[in-house]
Amino acid sequence: MQGSNATWSTFRSFSRDRSVASERLRPGTVRRVAGHARGHKRELVLFLLLTALGGGIVVATPLLMKAIIDEGVVPGDTRLVVWLALALAGLALVEAVLTLAQRWYSARIGEGLIHDLRTQVFTHVQRMSLAFFTRTQTGSLISRLNTDVIGAQRALTTTLSSVVSNVVSLVLVLVTMVVLSWQITLLVLLLLPLFVVPAKAFGRKLAVITRERMALDAQMSSLMTERFNVGGAMLVKLYGRPEEESAEFAGRAARVRDIGVVSAMYSRLFFTGLTLVAALATAVVYGLGGVLAIGGALQLGTLVALATLLTRLYGPLTALSNVHVDIMTALVSFDRVFEVLDLKPSIADRPGARDLPEGPVGVEFEDVAFRYPHSSEVSLASLESVAAPARGDDTRQAAEQPVLSVVSFTAAPGEMIALVGPSGAGKTTVTHLVTRLYDPTEGSVRIGGLDLREATGASLRDTVGVVTQDAHLFHDSVAANLRYARPGATEDEMAEALRAARLEHLVAELPDGLDTVVGERGYRLSGGEKQRLAIARLLLKAPSVVVLDEATAHLDSESEAAVQEALSAALAGRTSLVIAHRLSTVREADRILVLDRGRVIEQGRHDGLLAHGGLYAHLYRTQFAAQESGAAPAEGDRHAEGDRHAGV
Repeated sequence: MQGSNATWSTFRSFSRDRSVASERLRPGTVRRVAGHARGHKRELVLFLLLTALGGGIVVATPLLMKAIIDEGVVPGDTRLVVWLALALAGLALVEAVLTLAQRWYSARIGEGLIHDLRTQVFTHVQRMSLAFFTRTQTGSLISRLNTDVIGAQRALTTTLSSVVSNVVSLVLVLVTMVVLSWQITLLVLLLLPLFVVPAKAFGRKLAVITRERMALDAQMSSLMTERFNVGGAMLVKLYGRPEEESAEFAGRAARVRDIGVVSAMYSRLFFTGLTLVAALATAVVYGLGGVLAIGGALQLGTLVALATLLTRLYGPLTALSNVHVDIMTALVSFDRVFEVLDLKPSIADRPGARDLPEGPVGVEFEDVAFRYPHSSEVSLASLESVAAPARGDDTRQAAEQPVLSVVSFTAAPGEMIALVGPSGAGKTTVTHLVTRLYDPTEGSVRIGGLDLREATGASLRDTVGVVTQDAHLFHDSVAANLRYARPGATEDEMAEALRAARLEHLVAELPDGLDTVVGERGYRLSGGEKQRLAIARLLLKAPSVVVLDEATAHLDSESEAAVQEALSAALAGRTSLVIAHRLSTVREADRILVLDRGRVIEQGRHDGLLAHGGLYAHLYRTQFAAQESGAAPAEGDRHAEGDRHAGV
């Protein structure tokens, strides 16, 4: 068992990417690793003691074998042979118990560290601003929570235990072999290059193959992820290209297969080479030792002990020759995790932050200017495939250019403000500032007279409710999606919110009612049904300030009328900012703000702005006039009916 583990450890060590050893760690990485280790100090000490004790047993077994032969078999002492054999069996039992104990502590430390790091990274990432998520590749971020966290865990378990065990074993084995026969030990060490050189050569090739295989696996996984989500599957079906998709996947899978065959053959060659060299060394030991034993210079038991010790020498020796790669691999994983933890959230509560006032509140923009932040301000280059400007109203503008310029207005408590303007005018950016997804570059945004930068995030989330154009629903039940806004809501309260959003009949028709799972991103519901469920979630939250970003964009005429009625009642007494392309919404607004190129260029009521003949009048003629005549098409609620009746 010991020899097999050592051979596998050697293989893993030599097949790792050697380029990692040249990477520069950030200052303080080792100290921070030690800090994480201190949280498992007691278990770690016991683990290392057990590992060292296990390494000591490596030499005890061959010495017992020597004693059985030299002190029992050769003199013919049956009793001693029996007792020493029992001792050998007992030693094997102790080694088995030690192995189990080591594994238990290793799992406890390793899984505990994984839990701690994953929880820290997840919690920290949740605090990051929206700009961070618009730039970061999701796959790269998830890799930090999986691959790198597990790699960091190995630093405190696999790598550390391997180093301790190999050092203890190597020292004890070498000392024992020298004591038993320095001539044979010297010859064995002279054969060491035959063991190490091929290992390094095969290891370099295996590292290249391993990197290539991981890249091909990632490409294949990426293709599956894109095609297996609802949107990707729908696109493939709509464009009728399943055969081409199958051919592309087969090609990628074939490359994975081919590299797998190559990897398997190189791995087998690696093990075969090590086995041949070990066999050669064993032959030398028995050849020279046999001659010495015949000549009386060496006892027979000593020869057997030396041959046994030899099997436990080369593995630790070669593994330690490459230990710097193992240690750097683990430390680099820690460093990549720390890199994420050290990225400060650009939106966070200031010391002494206060809660927003309760009850009806107004919204004020005073000389607000805004530009989207640079990549270096909100993200990490290692988490981005391409450093692109953050997405907002106008992704065409560079991050350095302002998206809003000197925007000032006041929404009185209970007032409904409609935001209109061409694409890229800054409408969505205004709503992002009200919800503090971003902070203004200049000026201030206030709710209830308090600058949002001085307000607590918890009170802001309680005060402001949002329904976006593309309402997001989790792959969970209707009830779970509703309770995300208010975890303690009762079924009666949820039913009331659904009635207000004109969804009570839909939920009643669902096979499991409130417990019906809506599917990934709510794809089991139509666009209008998803939107009304999002509005029900808003009504359940009952905030003081409401932001509606094209909230009725996906509703058919009947649903829009029902939801508009529900919203009119729900918004009574609440301050609201509404981005709307619907004439009905604009006409009901207490005031309309017309934005263009990041500025408020007109404001007033519908009739007055029409009479003014400016940009609003132009937008009315190009966007709203058709709606007034009833010619505007509306998205129906039919595409989910088949799923629903099929048992959604």
